Amino acid sequence: MWNHMFSITNFSYMGIIMIIFWVLIVIGAVSLAQHTSAQSNSKGSKTPLAILKSRYARGEIDKKEFESKKKDLSS
Repeated sequence: MWNHMFSITNFSYMGIIMIIFWVLIVIGAVSLAQHTSAQSNSKGSKTPLAILKSRYARGEIDKKEFESKKKDLSS
């Protein structure tokens, strides 16, 4: 009799633990997807002035071209 009750209780705990495990896996996957999505959106939302500044910082354009384009952006 005790063996039967112990196996049912043990089975119930294992089922609860398995459900909790899968819920945590799903929550982790959703969180990871949201984090990845947020990072990709923030990289693509640079302002034109920020892009211009980064091009100047990398040396892709000189000061004269930077000032000219900056003036164009502000008008």
